[in-house]
Amino acid sequence: MKLGIMQPYFLPYIGYWQLMNHVDKYIIYDDVNYIKGGWINRNRILSNGTGIYFNIPLLDASPNKLIKDIKVNFNEKSENKALKAIKGCYSKAPFFNEVYPLLCKIIQCKEKNLALFLKNSIQLIAEYLQIKTEFLLSSELEKNSSLRGQDKVIHICKILGASEYYNAYGGQNLYSYQDFQNNDIKLKFIKTSDIEYPQLKNEFVPYLSIIDVLMFNSKASCIEFLNQFEVIDNHD
Repeated sequence: MKLGIMQPYFLPYIGYWQLMNHVDKYIIYDDVNYIKGGWINRNRILSNGTGIYFNIPLLDASPNKLIKDIKVNFNEKSENKALKAIKGCYSKAPFFNEVYPLLCKIIQCKEKNLALFLKNSIQLIAEYLQIKTEFLLSSELEKNSSLRGQDKVIHICKILGASEYYNAYGGQNLYSYQDFQNNDIKLKFIKTSDIEYPQLKNEFVPYLSIIDVLMFNSKASCIEFLNQFEVIDNHD
């Protein structure tokens, strides 16, 4: 069984969805500490040819809290502001009419728990992209919560019977191939291929939110993008 474990990010770039689509089960890692200034409650969208930050407002967010213990602070005014920003950036994009209603469902979700709000967004986008992977919250697994880092990941793999563990390419320095091998688990990484597409008349800006990919590409093209990656499993 192929397993992926990642913190829940807000409408992340295409590589996140490639990893998610490639595994059998995907753990939304919500019982780890919130990272301020990371990608948990923000991402970048295209505005006048430049990537700008797009945020989920939070209430009393702190690196001393777990992701699952942080509250979303959306209200009608801030929801409208967020949707207005999306519309301002993408109203001229070719697939705006198909994608905007999906983003409305995500932004207007009334869930105040950050982990569950993000899980809802992940599931809605995954459904749109026809991703069939099973999603689980790490906080709902019966496990040894005193473990940290790689030890906790290996522990979750063993609990769920995973034979292969996948992570994003940028996470290579976090894990030891030998330690996973010692536990009969193959450690592998997803390296996204160079994916480019027309962004109106702008010079291409890479690594933006999945919002950008969806706005400028048909659903069929987006689904094709899910398979444009390389699996790295060589520790030499």
